[in-house]
Amino acid sequence: MPLLRFDLIEGRSPEDLRTLLAAAHEAMLEAVQVPPGDRDQIVHEHPPAHLIVEDTGLGIPRTERCVVLQVTTRPRSRAMKEAFDRLLVERLQERCGIAPTDVVVSMVSNTDDDWSFGYGRAQFLTGEL
Repeated sequence: MPLLRFDLIEGRSPEDLRTLLAAAHEAMLEAVQVPPGDRDQIVHEHPPAHLIVEDTGLGIPRTERCVVLQVTTRPRSRAMKEAFDRLLVERLQERCGIAPTDVVVSMVSNTDDDWSFGYGRAQFLTGEL
């Protein structure tokens, strides 16, 4: 927790995917201060015709390297969210060559009773976390 879901156009190598996921995890560690072992990431790859990401009228150019990231998390402060967005694009540009214009992030907040990490228990509610 948080849960990061990446939607990408297919074609990246396994090494490219590992680098992308590591960069995102590092941004999450720094911005949101989650524990280092708190890493839940899912990659969905799509044929080019199955992933359309337009610029919402802002004039932002997109390429086939576009990354759409949905973060499901407990409520976070505005400062944490802004830091994550900034660190994420910096790291992806530096390590993966992904332009900041190709990164779209959506944060979805939920509460402690929305999470179970196994054993059929809601660990935030039972006090295990």
